[in-house]
Amino acid sequence: MSEKLTTVRLLFVDDGSFHHEEVQIPAGAMAGYERLIDCLMEDPAVLKRLHVDVSRVCSAELAGP
Repeated sequence: MSEKLTTVRLLFVDDGSFHHEEVQIPAGAMAGYERLIDCLMEDPAVLKRLHVDVSRVCSAELAGP
């Protein structure tokens, strides 16, 4: 059985240009955090899947229902 994932939409800024990226993280990872950005920066299960340059992140939100 594969782990349940949830999609997060990130908005980045690069030299004045903005672009979106969608990433998937384990759905249960957010349970221990009040803020989504903290989950992206600190959760071991998330860090194992991806690296997010939070200095460039303008916005992070759950995508979909």
